[in-house]
Amino acid sequence: MDRLLFKATQTGQKLEMIYLDADDNITYRVVRILSIKADTINAYCYSRRHIRTFKRTNILSVGPVRKKGIGA
Repeated sequence: MDRLLFKATQTGQKLEMIYLDADDNITYRVVRILSIKADTINAYCYSRRHIRTFKRTNILSVGPVRKKGIGA
C-alpha cells in the first residue's frame, strides 16, 4: 500500500479507497493524495470536494480508480 500511495503522490493519480470513518462506517472515497505522514494521509476527496485527513490505520483498501466498462 505504501508504494502505491507514494507513487500516486508523485503522479497525481486518482485512487479508490475503502475507509473506516470516525463513526465506524465503511465509506467509499475517490481521492488524490497530497502528502503522506507517519500516521495520516492528506488527500483531496472528490466525494466531499475538500481536502481531508485520513488515518492510515483506517484505510481498509486502496487502489487505482477502475474504469467503468460497458456490458455485464
